[in-house]
Amino acid sequence: MPTDNEAFEHGIYRVLAAAPHVSVGNPQQNANSIGAVIDSSDADLIVFPELGLTGYTCGDLFGCQWLLTAAEQQLIELARRTAGKAVSVVVGLPLRVAGSLMNVAAVLDSGRIAGVVPKTFLPNYREFYEGRHFRPSGPGDPNHVSIDGHSVPFGTDLLFRCGEAVLGIELCEDLWTPNPPSGNQAIAGANVLLNLSASNETIGKAEWRRDLVRSQSGRCIAGYVYASAGPGESSSDLVFGGHCLIAENGSLLGQSRRIGDGETPPYVKETEVCCDLDLQRLAHDRRLVSSFDDAIDRQSNSFRWVELSNQKPAKPAPTKLRRYVDAHPFVPAKSEELADRCAEIFAVQSAGLVKRLSCLSKTTPLAIGISGGLDSTLALLVAIQAVDAANWPRTSLVGITMPGFGTTTHTKTSADRLIEQTGITGECIDIRQLCLDTFRSLGHSPLGIEIDEQTTVQSLQERLYQVPEDAADLTFENVQARIRTMLLMNRGFVLGTGDMSEQALGWSTYNADHMSMYNVNTSIPKTLVRFLVRFAADHYFQGETTELLHRVADTPISPELLPPGPDGEIRQNTEASIGAYELHDFFLYHFVRNGFDRDKILYLATQARFDGDYDQATIASTLDQFATRFFRNQFKRNCVPDGPKVGSVSLSPRGDWRMPSDADHRGF
Repeated sequence: MPTDNEAFEHGIYRVLAAAPHVSVGNPQQNANSIGAVIDSSDADLIVFPELGLTGYTCGDLFGCQWLLTAAEQQLIELARRTAGKAVSVVVGLPLRVAGSLMNVAAVLDSGRIAGVVPKTFLPNYREFYEGRHFRPSGPGDPNHVSIDGHSVPFGTDLLFRCGEAVLGIELCEDLWTPNPPSGNQAIAGANVLLNLSASNETIGKAEWRRDLVRSQSGRCIAGYVYASAGPGESSSDLVFGGHCLIAENGSLLGQSRRIGDGETPPYVKETEVCCDLDLQRLAHDRRLVSSFDDAIDRQSNSFRWVELSNQKPAKPAPTKLRRYVDAHPFVPAKSEELADRCAEIFAVQSAGLVKRLSCLSKTTPLAIGISGGLDSTLALLVAIQAVDAANWPRTSLVGITMPGFGTTTHTKTSADRLIEQTGITGECIDIRQLCLDTFRSLGHSPLGIEIDEQTTVQSLQERLYQVPEDAADLTFENVQARIRTMLLMNRGFVLGTGDMSEQALGWSTYNADHMSMYNVNTSIPKTLVRFLVRFAADHYFQGETTELLHRVADTPISPELLPPGPDGEIRQNTEASIGAYELHDFFLYHFVRNGFDRDKILYLATQARFDGDYDQATIASTLDQFATRFFRNQFKRNCVPDGPKVGSVSLSPRGDWRMPSDADHRGF
């Protein structure tokens, strides 16, 4: 349930942009259409188009007293219609102000007209001639206007607050100017920007409109709700498409049908789009982006605040969100941009390594441990792209396989084939004797097995096959991991392979696979690693190599530090031990990128469609494991090697994430 100081649980604020059918010059009919939308909606905020009470295309009818009087009367009736409803409504109309006519947006809330905002920039070029009928806002505007005997706040300096939502309003052309009013509104505190518009359809204009809405929401770190006039407007010279859009911090959450969108049927009488804004996410990003505060210090405009009704008790978050919650937020969406996005990721990874190679002699061996698993395979693919770009021979890459007591035939075969098919230099060093000697030096009994001077690698391996499935021995695992790193470090310039998910969970051995001289995978989470390997298989290779890369991607994730089963198959399954990586990556994204608390992350998890089928208890227990491991393993992340940031989340202690190693996870 919501806390005492929030109006909307988890900051979820439902907004609707609607373009109902308009009857040009008939305010009563238009008010009925608007009222029907209000009565049928469960939104917290509804935004209608510019001059929606009369129609935008009334032309010289705007000079008629009967039209203006009817519009004002219907505004009053609509305001009364909102009484007892937990919704704020914004409608457009022509309003007589101090002897002039102005194009305005009126905010209706709890049975009253809460405020009126006039249009700042009037288009008076090409097909637009608003200056013929209206006066733009200016310094001489009154602070209040009288409507139905009530003094109503008036001006472009109004912001409207409903709990965590602060509304700023502009009209159509205002957005298309070099300095939209919404910029100053956002700086002053508005986090939900509204635009009542009448934007006609011409070739290519819809894309420009989308870009404007999306970019302004990102520039202002805000939600942006845009409602444009529909095809009921006069078609004497223009056609209006009814394009309604909702964006949040640079991302388009949703858009309505419109005339000319290529969909069936081609004609739509009325349109709307409804989405849920995440006000908590916006608040987090504004706190984080220091340059936003710099803009606040330079704000010269002053604003008046109008309080809207705050429903008590606060509104619970909806059971079903009207926004897409990506179960795999690090993985590119399957769209027309997919190939470009994946190519961009590979390019950033390899460019980072190319720069590092420029500081080395071309005779320097580039050592990389090849296990036949996902991470080392991706690192190898990136390294090949880098040495090719740097004009280094592929033979400078030394792929070393280091079979140990947990290595399976399956992964060893994959590793050998990768080395062979990519044309790099290959070496194989069996680490088991080195590990056995280390166990003897430490006086350690691996997995409880007593060893002495007569114990051989083969005899120990045979006994290891018989240990119980739940047997655990951290020293046994760490010795193997550190022996491998020691061999790599003594062989050349070591390319790291560990991914960001492993860094988050501390799923690595300190000063072993945790360490390298440059790590191209450092900001690539596990779900993205698997995706990129499969993408590379299908787009960059063919034949046997494609088949091989899919074989790697399908292999269960395992460090292979514990012995396989008697059948020789992998027994140490990472996800069986710590939970599914798709859950951990989901938690990582929302914890680090959005700063969400436990309840919010669990709520979002109920809205996501994961590949696996998880009950609520599993999701909650995996989140608790994530938090515990994330907090306890910051000491490892405090000394990770260099590597390039690729996405919006990075755990580099030199860049994005600086956290004390001894913070208490129980606070989360």
